[in-house]
Formats: sequence, C-alpha cells, structure tokens
Amino acid sequence: MLTYDVDIWSVRKRSGRPKPFELRWRVGQRSHSRSFKLKAQAEGRSSELLAALRDRQQFDEETGLPAHELAALNSPTVFEHAAAYVAMKWPQAAAKHRASIAEALAVAVPALVTTTRGAPERAVLRAALYQWAYRMASGPGVLAPRHTLEEPPAEVRSALTWIAQHSMQVKDLESPDRLRPALNALAVRIDGRPAAENTVRRKLMVLSNFLRYTVEEKGLLTANPLHRVDWRPPETEDEIDFRYVPGPDLARRLIAAVSTQGSRGEHLAAFFGCLYYAAMRPGEIASLKENDCTLPSLDAPSDWGQLLLGESRPEVGGGWTDDGASYEARALKRRARGAVRVVPIPPVLVKAIRAHLAAHGTAADGRLFRAANGGRVRSTEYCDLWSTARAAVLSEPEAASPLAEVPYSLRHAGVSLWIKSGVDPAEVAARAGHSIAVLYRFYAKILKGDQGRSNRLIERGLAEEG
Repeated sequence: MLTYDVDIWSVRKRSGRPKPFELRWRVGQRSHSRSFKLKAQAEGRSSELLAALRDRQQFDEETGLPAHELAALNSPTVFEHAAAYVAMKWPQAAAKHRASIAEALAVAVPALVTTTRGAPERAVLRAALYQWAYRMASGPGVLAPRHTLEEPPAEVRSALTWIAQHSMQVKDLESPDRLRPALNALAVRIDGRPAAENTVRRKLMVLSNFLRYTVEEKGLLTANPLHRVDWRPPETEDEIDFRYVPGPDLARRLIAAVSTQGSRGEHLAAFFGCLYYAAMRPGEIASLKENDCTLPSLDAPSDWGQLLLGESRPEVGGGWTDDGASYEARALKRRARGAVRVVPIPPVLVKAIRAHLAAHGTAADGRLFRAANGGRVRSTEYCDLWSTARAAVLSEPEAASPLAEVPYSLRHAGVSLWIKSGVDPAEVAARAGHSIAVLYRFYAKILKGDQGRSNRLIERGLAEEG
C-alpha cells in the first residue's frame, strides 16, 4: 500500500556491530531499518528518502521504498511489457490492427536493448517478434504469445532468448534519450531505405499508445518519454509517382490481358474493372455482393449504375483472426460499422459486372468474386494474373520499371482520371473513400496541375462581377 504517512529518524550508532550505523524510518504502521558500515552511507540514504518526500512521492508500506524505487524494483523488460500490451489489446482489436501492432513493436523493441553483442540477424529477430512473441494464440482456456503454446523453429527460439536476456527494463525509458534508437528504427525499412511517411506515422501511433498504457494504466513510468524527445522522422515523398500510374488506354489493355488467361482470368476481369473504374480497394471488391449493385436496364446501355459499399474483407493472414480465416469481414476503412459509401459506375463497368454475373453467377452468400472453394480471392492469385498481363502488354523496358507494378496501380489510375477530368476533389474523395487531407497528400501533383483551369474559372467570375 502506498502512503504519504512517512517519518524518517536520525541515524543512530550501535557499537560492537559490523554495520554500526542504523537508519530507521516509518511508513504507515510499519517500521523499517537499514544498517551501514559508515555514517556517511547512512546519512546519504537518509537524504535520498527525504528527497523522495520533498518530491511528494508516496512510500510503499510493505517494503518502505519510495514509489519510484519500488517501480524500478518491479520493472519488467520492454520485451515482456510489450507482450503484456499485445495481450491487453488483442481481444478488442481488428485482425488488421493486431498485425499492425505486432509489426510496430517488432521494429521498436529490438532497438531498446542493453547491448547488440551477439544479436541475431535483424530479419530473423523481427520475424520472431512479429510472428511468435507478439502474435497471440489460444490454448485450453488461455490466450498467450504464440511461442509459449507452440514450439518455434530453433532460430526463432534462439532470437527470442537473446532479446529476453538483453532487453532494457521499462524504467530505463525514464531517460527519453533511450527512446531515440527505437524512433530511428521506425523511420527505416528492413533494407535500410527510408520508410514511407504513412508507414512511420502508423508505427509511431502504436508506440505512442504503448507508452501511454505504460504510464497511465500500469504506472511503470512517471511520464510519456515520447513527449520529451526532440525527434522528427526523415522527410519522405508520400505523393504517388504518376510516371508509373497507367493511363486509360494502358489500363484497358491490362484488364483485357487478364481476361484472356483462362477461366480464372475471365472470372477476375471484372474484379480488375472495379479497381479501375470504381477505384475500389481489393478488400471492398472481395466483399462486393450482387445486391450491392444497382445496374440500369438493358434498354439503357449508356446509363450509369451504382455500387453501395458497406463492408470490406481485407486479407490479413489466419494467425491474426479469431476464426483462422485469411481475411476479416469489417467496416469500410476509417468508417464506423454500418456506414456505406455510394460509388457511381460508368457503363463500361456496368457491362463487365453484368457479363460476370451471366457467366459466373455468385457465391452462396451473393459475392461476385470468390476462390475455387468459394472463399475470398487471395492476393497471390490476382497478383499472378496481373504479372502475366504486364508481361504480355508492356515492352521489356516498361516491364522492368515500376509502371503499373501492382494491381493497386489501377485504383491510383482511377482516382487520377477523375481528378484530371475535372471532378470536384471533395467528390473524388467521397467516391474513393478518402478524406480530403489524404487525397491532397497523395494526389497533390495532379491537383496542383489543374491550377490553370481554376485560375480561368476565377477570372471568368471576376469578369462577370465587373
């Protein structure tokens, strides 16, 4: 029990003892004493206790120690405490967020060590933390770090043993400069190149929350050291490099090249059409159902349709979900559960969806696109189709470049087309499921490039006023 009821008595000498100088003090109802060989030692300890009182620290009645000394005595290692944090967050966190927490801690914790001597390879240690220490598993009535319930490979076990032995204690973070190596680690990728600003921001948010939990819920630190470190991540360019975003003609040819790749290519041609013409995320497309699609009459082939999006199935890996599925069904990104997004779709996508339904029907639950066994289409499958399409459509130099490097390039291409076509940025953001701030951060070059058109509109308005 912690209390402010403390008395510290003067040092007394007891002759004939190996340690004759005794310091006595009382905390609450209990008396405490400690003996020293030299009077200066006893008086020095007395001064430490008095300083703690002046700092308005409480004392522990059982041990007689000031609160900060008690915390230091009981301080876990950063490695252990991070595992406790993961266990606290796990039950309420979405699968994607669980993986994000583990990823951030797997980067930060290896930087918070007492020595790097004998350290495992960085990739091995990071994988050991990400896949084993900070990924929870279920046993008989228990939720615990995976490595405590399953036997990991030898190199993983060795890496976890090393970090357990050399991780600094949480109390060491009272010195803010101890945190700097972890912050620097968040700012670089495992290959040493600068991490994207968005990635650094996401990992920094996890670290900040971890430290807030350490201070506010566990009381292991007196203040969040993050607020006392003068640190900024290196500046990186988050804007999309539009040299490598496919234009309309190339996007159409790539989608057509997907459709020629046998039955799976035919099945997923409209999947890629949704990426481009509706600028949907892959997880949103994986969840798209027939009753989400409002298609115009066959008698009106030039009319637009509409998609009503209310769910996403992002791929995350079975180790992060409660049911072992490789995806999770969740609300739209950065939207509350139940929120929907309306996306008008042009006739070309209406035609593609209608043809898909006629040729392939739907899964039992109404989803348009599914794996052979009816589950979610895996990213490995549609990425393989995309790689083959690139090889067929692009020249050799183009194929060796980042041009249309991944299927997600089609979403960038779709949003870029809308902006270049003069659609209001707020409407672009709404259709794409972005915030205005995110739209301007990633598509600033295109938006700024349209300033001439904006200037002409303003001039026209000014002329009309005159």
